[in-house]
Amino acid sequence: MTEVLRSDVLISGGGLVGQVLALALARHGLSSQIVDPADPVATIAPGFDGRASAIASAVWRMFGVLGIAERLEPHGCAIHAIKVSDGGKPGQIDFVTAPESDALGTMVENRQLRLALADAVKAEPLISLNMPVKVTAQKKDQHGVTLVLADGRELRAPLLVVAEGRRSPTRDAEGFTMAHWSYHHHAMIGAVVHDVPHREVAHEIFYAAGPFALLPLVDDEQGRHRSAFVWTVSEKDGAGFAKLGDRGFTAELEKRAGGILGHMELAAPRMTYPLGFHHCARIVGERVVLVGDSAHGIHPIAGQGLNLGLRDAAALAEVLVDGARLGLDLGDAAMLERYQRWRGLDNMMVSLATDGLTRLFGVPGEMASRVRRFGMGAVQRVPMLKQFFMQEARGESGALPKLLAGQEI
Repeated sequence: MTEVLRSDVLISGGGLVGQVLALALARHGLSSQIVDPADPVATIAPGFDGRASAIASAVWRMFGVLGIAERLEPHGCAIHAIKVSDGGKPGQIDFVTAPESDALGTMVENRQLRLALADAVKAEPLISLNMPVKVTAQKKDQHGVTLVLADGRELRAPLLVVAEGRRSPTRDAEGFTMAHWSYHHHAMIGAVVHDVPHREVAHEIFYAAGPFALLPLVDDEQGRHRSAFVWTVSEKDGAGFAKLGDRGFTAELEKRAGGILGHMELAAPRMTYPLGFHHCARIVGERVVLVGDSAHGIHPIAGQGLNLGLRDAAALAEVLVDGARLGLDLGDAAMLERYQRWRGLDNMMVSLATDGLTRLFGVPGEMASRVRRFGMGAVQRVPMLKQFFMQEARGESGALPKLLAGQEI
């Protein structure tokens, strides 16, 4: 006889967004089954993901509610200032927090995020983690969704949440329409140790070839100063940079940084990946919803990709918890439309803003640079404009879900 395991929600994708959503639901009494073909042991191995993420302060408050901020605290480096310049020329913007205010964000290595989430998920009885598993079939009827696993088990729930990342097979199979294009750029990422303390300051330097960011990390066990870097280069130059030895690559890094952090040495394997844009205007289907990179993929120019996905998780959790309290079917189309309205506009606005910035700062020539620096100077001189951009960086704009305000749902 086939074993059928029932839960309130099915989550396809056991990455950061999928697991945070499961924790948020479990915190409020809803059960979930997570399915993913990846091996969970491999995903927390040191070499699996060398990236670090800037967690917006609103998302950090959600982490506090979910009980993972405490786990991450020793590994997080607050960002109290962001300095933005056009090619390192005069006319930069300095976003600096007031002494009594929250940080703009907290830099955490993705591996530490995964470790903290793994511990929290393991301790939560309302979450069942099915990894690694292969889904061989998906069935849907008027009462719910069933996932058939390769081992014969069937998982059933009223709703399927798709958190599979940029190349989501379930999103594509469900027929969601997606706008997408390539930026013809590659992002090179990694971490360095350096001589000069970063003093909790992030640097974003815009070059015609692409943005270059230095993001503060906590010091290593030897007390050496560390920062993450995100360096965007044109597609045609990506292969050449990838072939450089560590010394040659570090020398190029120091040039791009303009000596801000002094001498550098690589502290982690560097990674390279192509950059593109995709956006689904509709993120809700029949008993299916999209979250995170399955719904939208943006340029890392403002470091908002993961935060956008975690905002999806916070909003969807609130919609589902509110619906469950009213006794509604969690796959109810009218209820899910609230999630569509809530997240559809915010996702579109952030996606278009990052795309516009990418194109604006990619225009070559001295005249274009002068125009950009004039605009940056205007922002620097107008406190209300600076406050607006700082609020965006903290993830505090718009109608915030309760979790992002640091409240239970």
